[in-house]
Amino acid sequence: MKTVLVFMMMGAIVGAVAASFIVPPILGWYNEPGAISPGKQVETLCNLPELIRYTASRIMRGQLIGAGVGALLFLFPGLSLARRRSATPASPAA
Repeated sequence: MKTVLVFMMMGAIVGAVAASFIVPPILGWYNEPGAISPGKQVETLCNLPELIRYTASRIMRGQLIGAGVGALLFLFPGLSLARRRSATPASPAA
C-alpha cells in the first residue's frame, strides 16, 4: 500500500508541475481578444482585480486537475509494482 501511495504522490506532483507549464499559455490564448475590425487596433477595458482572481483561480484549478490526473495515471504502475513485490516468494528460513 505504501508503494501505491508513493506512486500516486509522485504522479500528483508531476501532474501539478505539468499543469503549471500547460495552463498559462492556454489561458492566454483563451482570453485573447479577437480582431473584430481588420486593420484596427483591438480596444479592451478590463477590471484588473477580477481578472487577477479569475486567472489565479483557473491556474489553481488546472494544477488541481493535473495533480488528480497524475495521481490516477501513476496509480496503475504503483499497483502493478506492489503486486509484483508481494508475489515474489519469500526465502526459506534457515
